[in-house]
Amino acid sequence: MTKPVVGLNIPAEVGMALADVSTPALIIDLDAFEKNVKTMGIFIKDKGIRHRAHAKTHKSADIALYQMENGGACGICCQKVSEAETLVAGGVGDVLVTNQVVDPKKIDRLARLAGKARVLVCVDDLGNVDDLSNAATRYAVNIECLVEIDCGASRCGVQWGQPALEIAIKIAASDGLTFSGIQAYQGAAQHVRDFTDRKARITTAVQQVADTIKMLKQVNLECDIIGGAGTGSYYFEGTSGVYNEIQCGSYIFMDADYQRIKDEEGSFISEFENSLFIWTSIMSRAKRDQAICDAGLKAQSLDSGLPVIFGRDDIEYIKCSDEHGVISDPANVLELNEKLKLIPGHCDPTCNVYDWYVGVRGGVVECLWPVTARGMAY
Repeated sequence: MTKPVVGLNIPAEVGMALADVSTPALIIDLDAFEKNVKTMGIFIKDKGIRHRAHAKTHKSADIALYQMENGGACGICCQKVSEAETLVAGGVGDVLVTNQVVDPKKIDRLARLAGKARVLVCVDDLGNVDDLSNAATRYAVNIECLVEIDCGASRCGVQWGQPALEIAIKIAASDGLTFSGIQAYQGAAQHVRDFTDRKARITTAVQQVADTIKMLKQVNLECDIIGGAGTGSYYFEGTSGVYNEIQCGSYIFMDADYQRIKDEEGSFISEFENSLFIWTSIMSRAKRDQAICDAGLKAQSLDSGLPVIFGRDDIEYIKCSDEHGVISDPANVLELNEKLKLIPGHCDPTCNVYDWYVGVRGGVVECLWPVTARGMAY
């Protein structure tokens, strides 16, 4: 078997000029990144709530720890058991899997992980409660469970009210498990661009959560965590007086699609800055009025649209193939090997394409952070 070549996939070195970073690469403007983390930290402190930052955005232990140490995050969310394992191995001690874990092998791994860190998981099935309890008992650990309710996203989660109550009661009565509260994330509302529509969807979700909490209290079940909310809606849940934990992820980076949603005045939301970019080079000028860069389909996710070229309105990224991006250049101003920053359409899946983040400040590489949980999808 051919041995892997070590070290050839690192695009930069600390101290290197940004202009010398190999492309395509995923770069972080550290000043903007740190400002975003600080802004969210101020919000949660002012509102008296917690922030369990979602690591599905960045999949990085380094970034997760930075959010906890510098942004006031109480813990981290992730989507898969493998993500949780990798983050805990990287030093994260409090992790919520905001998903259902039903495969016996994955449940077993989750229980083993609960012997190393605080581990929470979402539940929307009565039978799943038994399986989690058996695994927790077998390893003599405690797994905290949140009952997930479907508050409008039409994905996972039971109906609010009585169905949620039944699962909560069973969790509370099961060995090795703790009922810790409710998961109510309205994912479908995050990218709704109109402010009034977005607010209406969250208002409905908040009411469903509040009604469920009342029913839980009637059987003496208290919620330590009432969680949900993302970058597109966190203000509504965070000021609702009902939610006490928000789960924003993309706020640290922002992407082209998030910057299309609007605030109450009809302006684009601006409290968070673009800090994540695909660093790309012009590799061909053979055709008039266009240039070709080296960031194509394999360098990004296009599920939320094409990337936007940062800081430029004279050129436009118009289409791409596997290895090439086509840029409209009407005035033919671009030159061979010229570097551009692309704002990805969707930051989360784009990050999963790369092995490294290149942290840049003042045009110089300051740090390299591995994408710790890259490919951890099981």
